[in-house]
Amino acid sequence: MTDVHYRAMLESDIDEVLKVEFAAFSHPWTRGIFLDCVRSGYECWLIYRGNQQVGHSVLSLAGDESHLLNITIKPENQGAGLGALLLEFIIERARQSGAEVTFLEVRASNQSAARLYERFGFNEIGRRRNYYPAVGGREDALVMAYSLIE
Repeated sequence: MTDVHYRAMLESDIDEVLKVEFAAFSHPWTRGIFLDCVRSGYECWLIYRGNQQVGHSVLSLAGDESHLLNITIKPENQGAGLGALLLEFIIERARQSGAEVTFLEVRASNQSAARLYERFGFNEIGRRRNYYPAVGGREDALVMAYSLIE
């Protein structure tokens, strides 16, 4: 897609980020979480299609490890390959920063995201029981890892 571009997230972007976050998730991140991530220097990025912000991601880096904390595409833009483009972009940022592996957690019920990660090359390495809040209780997280060493 030639009309896709990326930009680092700023504190002033968080209102728009929250609109996407709240549209996409039953238990979205809060303003405070995004502010902490931006202020802490995490890799916080926005993806645009044309002039419309269609998603965001947050990656933490520590030594030779990275952790994909959030990757979100607006529900009405899902299924168009934007999630894969954003994942590819953020993984390349991790690689350029010297990370050797990227970890993530995904809701066990989020099969479309888990399939995207598997197609990309992530492998399930574990499960965190009752990790996520869910309607009516808690939900397991699949823990996945992707080697950045070529």
